[in-house]
Amino acid sequence: MDTLEKTFPVTKTDAEWRQQLTPEQYDVLRGHGTERPGSCALNYEKRAGTFSCVGCGQDLFTNTTKFESGTGWPSFDQPLPGSVGTTIDRKFFMVRTEVHCSRCGGHLGHVFPDGPPPTGQRYCINGVALDFKPGK
Repeated sequence: MDTLEKTFPVTKTDAEWRQQLTPEQYDVLRGHGTERPGSCALNYEKRAGTFSCVGCGQDLFTNTTKFESGTGWPSFDQPLPGSVGTTIDRKFFMVRTEVHCSRCGGHLGHVFPDGPPPTGQRYCINGVALDFKPGK
């Protein structure tokens, strides 16, 4: 199902999203865009903590599942249970699995089957779609 056809627990008008998010965040979360690789400081974040959706605040990933993929985007081998959904993305003449926030439907990135053990998954996430909350 396309995320545009689904109703999510957090919904806002386009104007409300534009008011809340920066232009780059809006382009990624609501327009399914992609940030430039290596452009986000969260790609280099190594502290203990939690990565959450910049659109609705839902916790998505923890630092214990983050790894350096060499792609230029924050990469994780698994999300927190129930925090993300997926859809098939057929743009740009390829088939990929898109990852979105299960609470607000915001586009986060894509998941690929080339990650490290134990999951073998690489959730390649736009850093601009994330907030980071340091752990204690």
